[in-house]
Amino acid sequence: MEQSRTITIVGGGTAGWMTAATLSRYLGRGWRIVLVESEEIGTVGVGEATIPQLQILHRALGIDEDQFLSRCNGTYKLGIEFAGWGDADSRYIHAFGEIGRPLGLVPFHHYWLRSRGKAAFRALDAYSLNAVAAYAGRFQRGAPQGRAPLGGLGHAYHFDASLYARFLREYAEARGVMRIEGRIVDVALDGESGNVTGVTLAGGERIGGDLFVDCSGFRGLLIEQALGTGYEDWTRWLPCDGAIAVQCARTDPLLPFTRSTAREAGWQWRIPLQTRTGNGHVFCSRFMEADKAQDVLLANLDGAPVTEPRLLRFTTGRRKRFWHRNVVALGLAAGFMEPLESTSIHLVQSGIERLLRFLPGSDLRDADVDAFNAQTVFEYEAVRDFLILHYKVNRRAEPFWRACAEMQVPDSLAAKIDLFEANGRITRFNEELFAEVGWLQVMAGQGLKPAGHHPLADQPTDAELAEFLSLLANGVAQQVGAMPTHLDFIARHSPAALA
Repeated sequence: MEQSRTITIVGGGTAGWMTAATLSRYLGRGWRIVLVESEEIGTVGVGEATIPQLQILHRALGIDEDQFLSRCNGTYKLGIEFAGWGDADSRYIHAFGEIGRPLGLVPFHHYWLRSRGKAAFRALDAYSLNAVAAYAGRFQRGAPQGRAPLGGLGHAYHFDASLYARFLREYAEARGVMRIEGRIVDVALDGESGNVTGVTLAGGERIGGDLFVDCSGFRGLLIEQALGTGYEDWTRWLPCDGAIAVQCARTDPLLPFTRSTAREAGWQWRIPLQTRTGNGHVFCSRFMEADKAQDVLLANLDGAPVTEPRLLRFTTGRRKRFWHRNVVALGLAAGFMEPLESTSIHLVQSGIERLLRFLPGSDLRDADVDAFNAQTVFEYEAVRDFLILHYKVNRRAEPFWRACAEMQVPDSLAAKIDLFEANGRITRFNEELFAEVGWLQVMAGQGLKPAGHHPLADQPTDAELAEFLSLLANGVAQQVGAMPTHLDFIARHSPAALA
């Protein structure tokens, strides 16, 4: 009889239960999945905003979107608004989906760049269906009705992270995942290979496994405390090292976007859920004390606080190896990049997908592990560069922001900035997470002005260019005008179960 292999997940929360749910969906005969977590140890639980790729996971798991949003107090997200990130009065949105339409070989934004200084010029977000719908507080799912020059909306979600973990736990346990309650007090290593052979709980029970997934959060119980993998510190580029999180009462209208507002020494997030609003202030302790950071947050809430403020400390960066020996680190155990572009949950998702792609058979091979690590390093560094861009390209006067503007950035990011400043060109390498339109919205939104544009964008006459741009913007406005409000759509399809 074939002996089953055991994958033991250490830690619950969003990362642990996402892993358990996905593995339970794809690993059947010959595999046993165990998750160990302790109710004594809380989870960070502030990862309440996502990017559209989470839809891919949900489709793979067969999760109904309406049920998920109802169970998790969720709302739709069309993008992220950045207030005060260029200068103190600037405002733009990094919206999902396409912007405009290309003409021939040239991306749309080169025609938009050409229109600068002309009567035809409009803000970039006028050509984004997601941006216009977000600011109008409207939402529609699926294919649009009638003629739609830009197709439908691309969407992500806001939700309660603790409810999401509970939702996925039910999914996983229904498919055979064994949950074991207990606080881990010891990790046993094989004397010859250095692999983890098991963990011991406070009550004395020992849990073994063939492959371990570390979802234990910042402490990295297996990947760092047991294996001493090492950590690459990125605070020279992403200098914020603390966050105050608090929930407040819901305020209307229920807007379908996340808001990030720059503050004196960091930024504040606002994530609207159906029954409350999630808030936080990410700050740099070299420029602001935690007490002041809390005061700033509480003074800038849209509603009355409904929880006590909670302080989180972190060091931005990543593990030197994400897969070391027979341990794979996911979530905060793998590394941390602040939630500026809502990438935390996606990095868990892509890590799980990569784990399945390189899942070992009877023997663990170095070539598989090395490929997993190389691909994960590339993904983390590409996301890192995109986040650094927000800090580097600013015109604010405060000391924190001046230090960010003057810092030396990775060569990979410097090259992207130089290329855009020259003639508005944007390049995407391999499988970078953020597409060209994402880079465009941040660079243009924070005030980078290219010296020129692609010469092929000069082919239309001024009148033809004006007509093209007008038709696009008017088409977007008409399409959004036919959509229901975000609040009405939620109320009709997925009102919060806990309400």
